[in-house]
Amino acid sequence: MRVILSFLFCLCSISIAFGQEDSFQKLLDQYNSHSITYISAEELIETQNTQEVVILDAREEKEYKVSHIPSAIYVGFNKYPANEFLLQKLNKNTEIVVYCSVGVRSEKIGEKLKTLGFKNVKNLYGGIFEWKNKGNSVVDSEGNTTEKVHAYSKYWSNWLHSGIPIY
Repeated sequence: MRVILSFLFCLCSISIAFGQEDSFQKLLDQYNSHSITYISAEELIETQNTQEVVILDAREEKEYKVSHIPSAIYVGFNKYPANEFLLQKLNKNTEIVVYCSVGVRSEKIGEKLKTLGFKNVKNLYGGIFEWKNKGNSVVDSEGNTTEKVHAYSKYWSNWLHSGIPIY
């Protein structure tokens, strides 16, 4: 009996995990046009190990200050481009990965970058939430590793399963 209950528990856990992934994909399908190619957290880490990658944070400054991906540069969303000088200096062929909380705002910024002539722009699948959910570190405004992640709102925080949501 214990074996059967353990098996059923594992089966339910797997179903829930796949259900969440499926519903997350539906969320992205609802809000995004998929005009910018996605890159996974794992692919981004591999790419960083082999070539130069510029990571841009398309969230608001208060979100960025709570935590961001190490080496990410704040460009904002509502006040984009908050770092226009940097964008002017970048080579148009440089690999650029844009992220936000889950990947919706970052697609919009990615589209703007493409209209400016950037050729190698990608959207981090699942944004900083998925980055953190996969066990990757984030840093605060002083560069210290933190568990805090600005969750944007209670609704969007449903997609953050690791770390401490801050509003």
